[in-house]
Amino acid sequence: MGYRRNAVDANQSEIVEALRKAGASVTPTSQSGEGFPDLCVGIRGINYLLEVKDGSKPPSGQRLTPKQSKWHDQWQGSVSVVNSVEQALKAVGLWT
Repeated sequence: MGYRRNAVDANQSEIVEALRKAGASVTPTSQSGEGFPDLCVGIRGINYLLEVKDGSKPPSGQRLTPKQSKWHDQWQGSVSVVNSVEQALKAVGLWT
């Protein structure tokens, strides 16, 4: 089976930049595959997993893929789906 690179949502770089400016460490993980979330974010000793969706697309274009849905269903930890800088900052406790 061939390896297919995952698409990166258009707003991911903006979200990464905002999180870093707010003091978080961020590792993009969107190329990990198998439904793994797009970003691993660390702040104040806590790790967060974020799945980024493009908020400029209609809701149907922001759905989880089948692999993402499967991964999310099986994951026993915390993961958030975000579609904007504001949602990302809220998800990691940096929105005031």
